[in-house]
Amino acid sequence: MGPIHAPLAEADLLNAVNCGVFLTPAADAYPDLLRQVEAAERGGLDLVGIQDHPYQPRFLDTFALIADLLARTERLRFFPAVANLPLRPPAMLAKVGASLDLMSGGRFELGIGAGMFWEGVAAMGGPGRDPGESVEALEDAIEILRLAWGGERSVTYEGEHHSVSGFKPGPPPAHEIGIWVGAYKPRMLRLTGRLADGWFPSFGYAGPDTIPEMRRRLDEAAARAGREPSDVRRIYNLSGEITDRDERGLLQGPPSHWVETLAGFTRELGFDDFVFGPGGDDPLRQIELFAAEVVPGVRQELGEEA
Repeated sequence: MGPIHAPLAEADLLNAVNCGVFLTPAADAYPDLLRQVEAAERGGLDLVGIQDHPYQPRFLDTFALIADLLARTERLRFFPAVANLPLRPPAMLAKVGASLDLMSGGRFELGIGAGMFWEGVAAMGGPGRDPGESVEALEDAIEILRLAWGGERSVTYEGEHHSVSGFKPGPPPAHEIGIWVGAYKPRMLRLTGRLADGWFPSFGYAGPDTIPEMRRRLDEAAARAGREPSDVRRIYNLSGEITDRDERGLLQGPPSHWVETLAGFTRELGFDDFVFGPGGDDPLRQIELFAAEVVPGVRQELGEEA
């Protein structure tokens, strides 16, 4: 994912705490992004999530950047965090996702959301949707993606907001691409529990005090759909700073504080994986510290408990 670090086997991926970084695709920071991804690869991290806001003039296109970074790495898995569905129709998402996954040997996952910043979406010719319609459109999209990646020679689907008629998908992806949904509101959480492979909340929108109620809604929806709640992997997006001083906040402190915090998020909140948005003035050094000190410490602590 000859590799600098051998990729984890599929069974290991389901059991290990996967950790990675969360990046902003700023065009003027492109050389820095290359160095940060190189540090994540060298440090043995697992994931790189990249924001997707196509209407932001300062940003590179997220999928073009992911393609570039996949070609430069051998181990890391990449995902849009999260793909802007209103500007990326599901049939095209299926095509580009399968292509990236095939070309990279199975290192693409799909983070996806219902949409936000509707003024920017409309400015690019995208649809305007109210909250209920955006959830319906996401459900349509997930159904089309599943069909497109499921080996069907021709896909027809009639949805409320997305439809395809005789769509011939292909080439197939190299592995079963995970669909990870950014969800916060009750209806989105129920959809995630019913249909998604992963839940991707961000700390800034879903702090630890709000997670238990969100988890309850998600787990209940999974159970009603005949699924195990553990079928939905939980990936927490965290932005903060690793310092050499005593902790000054839940996500600001030395590596030992981060180890304790992340292990607690796993034990108490049920998170499986973590993506770190580096703060401070030196994001490259932050990523190196996260990979070298925080991630091994979390795995050791949780492994010893297990």
